[in-house]
Amino acid sequence: MKLRARKVNNYNLYANHAWYVPGVKGMFVLLAWFLAGTLLGSMVVAVFAFFLPPSVVETYGTLVAYPLSFLPAMVYVAQKSQRNSLFETGYQLNNSHFGPFKGWQIALLTVLLTFATMLSADLPNYLNFTLTTRIPILKHFYDIMMEMLGNLTGGPFWSSFLLAAIFAPVFEEWLCRGMVLRGLLTRIKPAWAIVISALFFALIHMNPWQALNAFIIGVVMGIVYYQTGSLMLTMLMHFVNNGFAVVCAQIPSMAQYDYWLEMMGKGTYAIVYILALCVLAACLWAFRRIPLEQPRGNIDTVTLTVEE
Repeated sequence: MKLRARKVNNYNLYANHAWYVPGVKGMFVLLAWFLAGTLLGSMVVAVFAFFLPPSVVETYGTLVAYPLSFLPAMVYVAQKSQRNSLFETGYQLNNSHFGPFKGWQIALLTVLLTFATMLSADLPNYLNFTLTTRIPILKHFYDIMMEMLGNLTGGPFWSSFLLAAIFAPVFEEWLCRGMVLRGLLTRIKPAWAIVISALFFALIHMNPWQALNAFIIGVVMGIVYYQTGSLMLTMLMHFVNNGFAVVCAQIPSMAQYDYWLEMMGKGTYAIVYILALCVLAACLWAFRRIPLEQPRGNIDTVTLTVEE
């Protein structure tokens, strides 16, 4: 007789991580491993810079360093999950509770929700930028951060798109929704779990200007994950948000503006902004139509079965 993990649906991502369910303490442990990975990635880039031409480091350095920043946390989770799988209940990272919606409908709704969230977050982001950059020391810090971000995405379009629209959705959603939010939903009230995981998502962006935007979209992605249990949908949101930003940065008429308010003008912007808020509310209401199967949201358990 032997024990084995019950086979889960074929669309489940990171199935071998399902038995690690972190609480608040575990969230900080994951943060520590992420910071250690960030240091590891920086060291690797420094080694590259010593041996390789600057153009090569600029193009490929971040593509190597970014996944490495998540590697220690992923190894830690895999080991903990394997050990826990012998004795504890696991919770799937990816589920497909779409309620009355078909797959293509929920995907379309998710894309629409993403654009509505992006537009709705524009005004708070603009006000945050305007108020904080009036303080000289914060303005100096902002200029430094923007230069650093420019260096990170300063390579060719394909490398920027791969980094922001492919790597970031896969790795950050694994950490922030698949690990942190999933764990918190099994331990504390859903509203607090969503807010805390969004704060965690904001924190790993490591600057107050990206952080506010990350927090807002993190809350919305948290609601989507809570209602559907689908990591694929939050990855889709992340992909649309980041991919659209990278594409816009390649269009000269759009790249010169940091905010929609600057590009549209106040009159047009007011109409578009109100419309975006209405679409955001309608999309969230649609997601609320998906029935919840348990208080923690639509996150299925993974159990152990006995095999003769």
